[in-house]
Amino acid sequence: MLRSVEQRPVTGSDKDPRVVELRSAVSRLRRELAAHPAEFPDRDIAEEELAALDAMAAGGAPEIPHLRRSLLLIAGAIGSVSALARGLSQVREAVDLFGEPPRR
Repeated sequence: MLRSVEQRPVTGSDKDPRVVELRSAVSRLRRELAAHPAEFPDRDIAEEELAALDAMAAGGAPEIPHLRRSLLLIAGAIGSVSALARGLSQVREAVDLFGEPPRR
């Protein structure tokens, strides 16, 4: 039986690989943020938005505009903390896997 072009390849589970990547990147950045010793004014915002991203991804099919909004808030909150730049970049790349939101 031939597989439709629109079907995703089976990767050992029925989970969307984009969701798996997003959850993994968010988890890494959450651990890095928790281990980061310095306090900064918007740390709570970053922690809340990372939790929101994880919850969206856990739901299965996150909405692109919400993903991008959370990413912008996280970037604004921790963008100046160079020790977290790599983790933030990985989250951005994972969000980018979902594509661009539709234009209005």
